[in-house]
Amino acid sequence: MAVRAGGRKLSFDLLNLESPGDDYPSLHRSCTLPIVSSGEPGTHSKHKSGRRKRKKKSTNGTGQITVSTAISNVNASQHEIGHCNLEHSCSQSNGIVAVGSECGEPSYVNCPLVDEMRHKSTNGRPESDLGSTIDGVPVRDESGAGRPSSSGWRPEWNGVVSRLETTDSLDWNRLMAESSDLEKLSLKYLMGEIAGRNSLRMTTSVGNEKKRQKVYNTMFHVPWRCELLIDVGFFVCLDSFLSLLTIMPARIFMAFWRFLSIRQFQRPSDAELSDFGCFIVLFSGVAVLEAIDISLIYHIIRGQGTIKLYVLYNVLEIFDKLCQSFGGDALQVLFNSAEGIAGCSKENMNFELTRFILDQTIAVMAFIVHSFILLAQAITLSTCIVAHNNALLALLVSNNFAEIKSSVFKRFSKDNLHSLVYFDVVERFHIFTFLSFVLAQYILEAEGSWFGSFLFNAFLVIMCEMVIDVIKHSFLAKFNEIKPAVYSEFLEDLCKQTLNMESDNGRKNLTFVPIAPACVVIRVLSPIYAEYLPLGQLPRRLVWILFLSAITYIVLLTLKIVVGLSLHLYASWSIGAMNLTMVPVTHNGLKEVEE
Repeated sequence: MAVRAGGRKLSFDLLNLESPGDDYPSLHRSCTLPIVSSGEPGTHSKHKSGRRKRKKKSTNGTGQITVSTAISNVNASQHEIGHCNLEHSCSQSNGIVAVGSECGEPSYVNCPLVDEMRHKSTNGRPESDLGSTIDGVPVRDESGAGRPSSSGWRPEWNGVVSRLETTDSLDWNRLMAESSDLEKLSLKYLMGEIAGRNSLRMTTSVGNEKKRQKVYNTMFHVPWRCELLIDVGFFVCLDSFLSLLTIMPARIFMAFWRFLSIRQFQRPSDAELSDFGCFIVLFSGVAVLEAIDISLIYHIIRGQGTIKLYVLYNVLEIFDKLCQSFGGDALQVLFNSAEGIAGCSKENMNFELTRFILDQTIAVMAFIVHSFILLAQAITLSTCIVAHNNALLALLVSNNFAEIKSSVFKRFSKDNLHSLVYFDVVERFHIFTFLSFVLAQYILEAEGSWFGSFLFNAFLVIMCEMVIDVIKHSFLAKFNEIKPAVYSEFLEDLCKQTLNMESDNGRKNLTFVPIAPACVVIRVLSPIYAEYLPLGQLPRRLVWILFLSAITYIVLLTLKIVVGLSLHLYASWSIGAMNLTMVPVTHNGLKEVEE
């Protein structure tokens, strides 16, 4: 709206209300009253045309407002605001709007909308910080004491605050000024921390009996029961290994003796066919391993670095587990074919015989590969033991901790844990097989006092394996919320398997086929026998071979009797003790089953 410059005298008494001059009048944009300031640089562009007209019509050059122009402007602002009654402003309004003055500075008109917007723009600051006020609106007195400072609130020309002022609660400088005594505050904080119930109360909490039981399970109960289970499983594998070398040859010899005594062909039973099939697999594996040059493989492996030895040993271990699983299935299929031949009719004999031959071929190939993998593992371990650059220690540490990493932080169910324990049992037996190979190599090639060095290295290997198994199963039980009683259940199933009893709930049995380890052991011991045989003619050497074989058989048979009888006694005692624990007798003589 244009403003015309006119005479100096105003006719409305309302415009006599003047305020000391201020460079920035408090006028909200909604109250669009014209503001005139001579030569003011911050004047809105909307008033440029008004200034041009004022310069043309002004008689004295001072830019004063005429009475008629003021009247028209006030009426227009009354129409726009709707709440500003200029005739009764002193009695009906609390806000003040600047409309001009005789001296070129703004005067103020009451307007409630302006007062409301002024209250919002001050952002909660006290009016005392804004200088002198007229009905709540900051103004400047003659001395300039009411001028807003640059750091405080300063009303903008269009009524909009340029930046968000920080409240007192968020003022960091003021907060630090109030807390100037930092030493006293630090001492108070320290005493509060010392007086706390727990120094780690922010990150830990107080445990209970359940937590204590978990700690004891991890440190004592699970390691003890797990190691007991693995040791019993090791002797079960040893009993099966001795049965292959003692009981199976005796059964085959008795079958041939019965055939020679009767002198007529009879269909063999399924047990005799199974023994015959196992003997063919064992003989084929030993024959293939006898044709392998161990010294050549030894020098090839010894030329590799420590990292390559670690990689090679892990690769062989993975293939060992694969062959172990596949070999057990192949042997079970072979036993099924033997039952088919023993119980089939004459019309189906050709079919059953063809299937038995095919299954026998698959089993022979599978166990030849498995025997070679075990022999390569034994040579790798022997290379690490003989080496003088701590290759054995590096191999054990890297291999065992890789085993912990691959199993501990995974989710295991009860059945998966059962299978993992049986894998550890078979691995423990294979390690003893490798150590027997190392012992044979020491006997054949070592010079000087070597027995102490062998015992130390063997003890290191066994202890590392035991410690790693204990750590692995302890934390598997902890992370998967498995109680130590589960390992006692596994031991009960293993004892029932030893006694040929049916396990409850269809639990898994320990599957171990000792054919591949037996091939390695026979391949290792045969050079020792050949080394210590006396020189002479062939009949004399044959006599010595038969004599040494008979002594070896008697020793193995005696060991088989001791191990097998001990296992049966322990299994019977263990199952009886578990039954007494699970079914205690009360004082009335009644039996109660514990959950």
